[in-house]
Amino acid sequence: MYQQGIVIDGLQYCNWDREYFQTLKASGITAVHVTIAYHENARETLTRFAEWNLRFEQNDDLIMPVYSMADVELAKALGKVGIFMGAQNCSPIDDEIGLIEVMRRQGLLIMQLTYNNQSLLATGCYEQHDTGITRFGKQVIEEMNRVGMIIDMSHSAERSTLEAIDLSARPICISHANPTFAHDALRNKSNTVIKSLTERGGLIGFSLYPFHLPNGSECSLEDFCQMVEKTADIAGIDHIGIGSDLCLNQPQQVLEWMRNGRWSKTMDYGEGSAANSGWPDALPWFSGSKGMENIYNGLVRHGFSEGEAGKIMGGNWFDFLQQGLEPNL
Repeated sequence: MYQQGIVIDGLQYCNWDREYFQTLKASGITAVHVTIAYHENARETLTRFAEWNLRFEQNDDLIMPVYSMADVELAKALGKVGIFMGAQNCSPIDDEIGLIEVMRRQGLLIMQLTYNNQSLLATGCYEQHDTGITRFGKQVIEEMNRVGMIIDMSHSAERSTLEAIDLSARPICISHANPTFAHDALRNKSNTVIKSLTERGGLIGFSLYPFHLPNGSECSLEDFCQMVEKTADIAGIDHIGIGSDLCLNQPQQVLEWMRNGRWSKTMDYGEGSAANSGWPDALPWFSGSKGMENIYNGLVRHGFSEGEAGKIMGGNWFDFLQQGLEPNL
């Protein structure tokens, strides 16, 4: 059943090379949401698109770009891995609302309103005070709804997230975070957020990043499946997926760029602990080409039906994206 279904990872930022594309293909993953921007401005984001165009050209036998869910279906039929683009910050639009449609036409399907800091649109989860969605942010939400760009609040603070859910005329996502009941990290989401998100048709993708899991790098597959089960009880089976936040084979300087960008001279530890200054130890059951299949099998062993496990592994992402990416032009 796993090999037959559509499997979607709702977020990765790995070291993109041919060897890893081969691993992705062997894993049975149909499509991956890849981060192309953390702090890149509009001009720099265009270069990221150009870099991906070259990857598609050089690895045409393994990967293909995704602009709609029809491309995901095509990738499945061709035995390739579909790649769809997203930004973990609003930096690609600078301070210009017209760039939302420009970036959407380039293939930016998903954009976070904030990373960890206060942005022009909303408040990040590491800020002390959450002032909610800004005036600019309200207009950006409306424009993203219009052009069919998915709003992502993974790194946003609670008030900002709840306001984005209410302001958006279309369901939004939290592509890569976990419930606070599983681990009380700043990025993880309260039951209030999860209920509000999913009651409005939104989707949350479970993160495999150890700093946001119960028991950290010691999190077992059973621990993970228990978290999924409890969230399904809160949110419903149709509103949960996987957003692994996998950052495989990335050097320390990439981690520093993610956390610091250009705004800080000193290392930003995010969660407030120097113990989190490097990459966490990988989960042994989520490594190599078997990680997603291990989750599928673990969910079935835990009591989910094969159909329910298939929804979590990609079916829910497919349905959510198919509805959310249609423009209202």
